[in-house]
Amino acid sequence: MSDLPIKPSKPTRGRGAVTNHPSRFLAAVVEPQSDDWGDGLDILEHWQACSTKVQVKPDLTKRLITTNRSPDIPFEQSINPYKGCEHGCIYCFARPTHAYLDLSPGLDFETHIFYKTNVREHLLRELTRPSYQISPIAMGTNTDPYQPIEREHRITRTVLELALQTRHPVSIVTKGVLILRDLDLLTELAKHNLVHVSVSLTTLSKSLKQQLEPRTASPSARLRIIRDLSKAGVPTGAMFAPMIPYVNDHELEALVSTAHQAGARWGAYILLRLPREVRPLFEEWLQNHYPERQRKVMNVLYAHHQKPEGRTQWSVRMRGTGVFADLLSQRFAIASRKVGFDHERAPLRTDLFRPPTSGTEAGQMGLFD
Repeated sequence: MSDLPIKPSKPTRGRGAVTNHPSRFLAAVVEPQSDDWGDGLDILEHWQACSTKVQVKPDLTKRLITTNRSPDIPFEQSINPYKGCEHGCIYCFARPTHAYLDLSPGLDFETHIFYKTNVREHLLRELTRPSYQISPIAMGTNTDPYQPIEREHRITRTVLELALQTRHPVSIVTKGVLILRDLDLLTELAKHNLVHVSVSLTTLSKSLKQQLEPRTASPSARLRIIRDLSKAGVPTGAMFAPMIPYVNDHELEALVSTAHQAGARWGAYILLRLPREVRPLFEEWLQNHYPERQRKVMNVLYAHHQKPEGRTQWSVRMRGTGVFADLLSQRFAIASRKVGFDHERAPLRTDLFRPPTSGTEAGQMGLFD
C-alpha cells in the first residue's frame, strides 16, 4: 500500500482550511480511496486540485439587499457582492453558508467564488420601491467586498457609485487594500457624512497573518489603508477580530495603539466564535499550526462561550462571559481609553437620500453632483 496521504496532511500554501470538510447537509460523503493498484499519485493530485484552483461563477440571485433583525448587530441591511472568499481566513463565520450551495465550508469556500450579476439594475429597483426604508447599507458583513475578484468585477464600486448618486449612506468592513482604488468615491461620500470604514486588523505578525488569513493584505498594508483613508477625510476605525485565546489575544493593546497611530478613530473586537462547520475546520488548523495549544484554546472557548461554537444569546455571543472574556473586555476598554478612541461612531446621515430617477437609470446624473 502506498504511504502517500489520501488527504493532505499539511495546509496547502495560500489556503486557510486544511481539508474540504463536508457540509452539514450531506447525507453521504464520497472520498477517493487508493485501491493499491497504483502509486497513489492520482489520489494526491485530486486533493491538490481541489485545494488550489479558484472557480468563479455568477450568482443569479435577484435580491441584492439583505435585511437584519439581530439586536446585537449594528446595521439593519447589508449587501454582500460575493459568496465565498478567496482571502481564506480560517475563522470566518461565513464559511457555513457555502453548505447551502452543496459545497464545503472548507477549501470550497475559498476556491468557489460567486459574484452577483446585474447589480446596478437590481439595486436601482430595490431603492425605488415605495416600501423602501432608508438606513445605512453595510458591506463586508459576510465576505470581504474587496477580495481579489472585485478587481475584475467591480461590484463594490458599482454600489458605491449608486450610493453617491442617491446620497445613500454605507458602511464598509474590509481587510483588502483594493479599497484605495475607490478613494475618489469614498472621499465624496465622506464630505456628506455618508460613509465610514472599519479595517480588519487581526495581528501585527506577518507569519501569523499568513497562517490565519493567507490571501489577505499584510498588517503593514492594512495600516496604510487606515492612514490613507484618514488623510483623505474618510472616517476610519479598526476591527480587532477575532481575538483568539493564546493565539493573538496578547496583541490586543499593541493592535489598539498601532491602529490609533495610523489614524483609526474607533475600534471594536469580537471573541472568536466557531459556528457549525467552522469548529472542525479551526480544530484542524490548530492541530497543524499550534498542536501544543489546541486543547488550551478550545477549553477557553468552551468555558467562555459555554460551548466552543459560541453562545447564541444576543447580549453575550460576540464577547463571551467568564474570567477570560471579562479580562479581555477590561483590557480593551483601558487600551481604548488610553489612546483616546471615540466611544461611538457618529451616525451617518439618512436625510440626504434621493430615490433613483429615470435620469439615474440612464446614467445622466453625475457622480459628484
